[in-house]
This record gives sequence, C-alpha cells and structure tokens, in this order.
Amino acid sequence: MTEKLTYIQKKGAEIESVFDDLASLRIAVFREFPYLYEGSKEYEKEYLKTYTQSERSFLFAVYDGKEMVGATTCIPLKDETAEISEPFTETGFDVNAVFYFGESILLPEYRGIGLGNRFFDEREAHAQSFEEYKMCCFCSVERDENHPLKPADYRSNDIFWKKRGYINVPGIHAAMEWPDIGEAVSTSKKMTFWIKHI
Repeated sequence: MTEKLTYIQKKGAEIESVFDDLASLRIAVFREFPYLYEGSKEYEKEYLKTYTQSERSFLFAVYDGKEMVGATTCIPLKDETAEISEPFTETGFDVNAVFYFGESILLPEYRGIGLGNRFFDEREAHAQSFEEYKMCCFCSVERDENHPLKPADYRSNDIFWKKRGYINVPGIHAAMEWPDIGEAVSTSKKMTFWIKHI
C-alpha cells in the first residue's frame, strides 16, 4: 500500500493551501471514539488559522491519489491557543522550550503500516531542528471507561505513546469544547497531556 502513497510537508502560512483536505480528514477521523466529534468545515478552518500564524508550525500529510488519508501537525507551544498553553504556564513550565504536537490522524484502512511512527518521527525531527526546544507534548481526551459509545474492540494509544518515550503527566490538564456526535451544543472535555524530553 505504501508504494502508491505520496507525502507532502508544509510550514507556516503554506498550510492554508490544504485546509480543505485537512478539515475533511479531521472531521472524519475525530468522529471515532474517544473524540466523538461532530465537526464542521467552518469551525475547522477557523481553528487551523492558528497554524498559519506561526512561522515554525509544520504539517506532514499523506495522500492516496488526490485524497488526504493521513496528517499530523506541530507548532511551538507559545504559538498555540491559550487553552493549550496556559496549563503549562500555570504549572511553571517554560512554554518557549516546548513544541506542541497537534493531530495525528489516519483513515482506518491506512493504519498498521508504520505511518503512526512516521508522524512522530517527522514532528520530533522538526522540533529538534530548532535549538531552544527541550520538550514535546500532546494531549488526549479522557472518556469514561464505560462510555456508551465506546466500541467493544477499542484499544487506546497509551502503549504506543509510551513506546515512543512519552509520559502521561496527570498534574496538567486542559479543557476543550466541541459538540459530541448528534449534539448541537459544545461541551467541555478534559484533556490529559503527554510529554517527552528531546
């Protein structure tokens, strides 16, 4: 399968050129548990503007023909929205030394062929290309173990993240809002952070 895939990299303002593709992919993948995201392209494009406003933001994407089937992004933590950066400043971290990893998303049929590791490799290499960053981080949503929409065969990514050297930091949390599937109103979700020193 990997033979027919093509890969692109974009930085800063260049990322806007694939907003439509990235928004569609985010909406499709984040509908799955545990995010259960009822997304819209309008909201997505507004959110993604954060990346075009940072000179050091980075996107790595995978295409199968003309369709974006996977993507990952990262951005200096100081350039992220307050809901992501403030939990670090409030707990004494130097946000100028942290790179934040955004989505790492793949359509189901492209999983299990090594792209998840490739996404981390690309983002970590980008962060390490700048001397001042000492740490990478990302966040994941917390859902009830007995959530009614949790698939019977669901497996979290915790083991994969730990193998990549990331540690869950229970003392740092963020609150993010989005509407769950079938809902029109956004509700607050607790987000847990994972950190790795580089």
